Amino acid sequence: MSSQALSQNNERFEVNLGPQHPATHGVLRVKLLMDGEYIVDAEPVLGYIHRMHELMGENRTWAQFLPNMGRLDYLSALSYNLGYVELVEKMAGIEVPERAEYIRVITTEMNRISSHLLWFGAFVLDLGGFTPLLYAFTDREEILDLLESVTGARLTYCYYRFGGCYNDVEDEFLSGCLAFIKRLRARMPMYHNLVTKNVILRQRLERVGPVSAEMCRKYGATGPVLRGSGVNYDVRKNEPYSIYPELDFDVPVYHEGDSMARYMVRMDEIEQCMRIIEQAIAKIPSGPVMAEKVPKMIKPEPGDYYHAVEAARGTFSIRAVSDGKNQAYRMKLRSPTFSNLSLFQEASKGMLLADALALMGSLDLVIPEIDR
Repeated sequence: MSSQALSQNNERFEVNLGPQHPATHGVLRVKLLMDGEYIVDAEPVLGYIHRMHELMGENRTWAQFLPNMGRLDYLSALSYNLGYVELVEKMAGIEVPERAEYIRVITTEMNRISSHLLWFGAFVLDLGGFTPLLYAFTDREEILDLLESVTGARLTYCYYRFGGCYNDVEDEFLSGCLAFIKRLRARMPMYHNLVTKNVILRQRLERVGPVSAEMCRKYGATGPVLRGSGVNYDVRKNEPYSIYPELDFDVPVYHEGDSMARYMVRMDEIEQCMRIIEQAIAKIPSGPVMAEKVPKMIKPEPGDYYHAVEAARGTFSIRAVSDGKNQAYRMKLRSPTFSNLSLFQEASKGMLLADALALMGSLDLVIPEIDR
């Protein structure tokens, strides 16, 4: 329905989608201007769960701020842990043992799979399908058990340290990861038969919520949203860090730009995560998991520092300004979900409300990460 046709109808009304609405997946309010079932305008309203993480980063030491990373995107917490510790290591000139780098990648990619599984189950639930959620959470529970055995946590992880990892992993953990991958790989055809090939799902997603590559660039969208619009950009490949250059994996890209394309990117990424984990476990060396002589009080040289990683929802980057003290002079956290949400207002105009919810679900929003 064109905007011109919408403007000819004066029977418009406002609908508040959230902040206490199951379709918003968090404390997000979207102020909708409706013309019947069609959206004239959609204004995301943030701030209901704002916690001032950046200000906290300027009022705590570098080490004290580390637990905050797990409270940003709590579904992809280890990627945020990794981004922050690598930034501080870059600032302080700390060399990380090779074994610790492998452990970081293995645990981060396991966390990425768990994040995508939760998104998969919740997304299909939004569209009216309940059963896939139960399957997804059954598999995700195994990942949580494995990560808990190493990190001591199941959600808001704080496992990495400046110079390495809090503790080493046992052989049981590595063999458990391989056993899980074998199980999940055998179950992926079931997921595709049940959901991906489902004609109802495809009709709800194909050609629904088109987002062009130009729109992604306009709003700074990254991650599966950007790759679902045909742009081959992944920080692990384009701005490589840790041991990712030593591993062989592909970056899934789809050019349709619709909700189905974003769905397929994430499903294919699960397969690539499994490839990465298998290679890392096969290559993991022996040795220490913490660097020697890491200073107890880190005071980086004055300067302006930047580092980015590929989180489950896109590019997470940190810019920190140091004045030589034991805490940041200025801390800026770049939220991938904030940029992805920003395009919703433009992309949803003229859509049916039910289709707009499918578009919103395909963006994979985590509101605490936006309200940082």
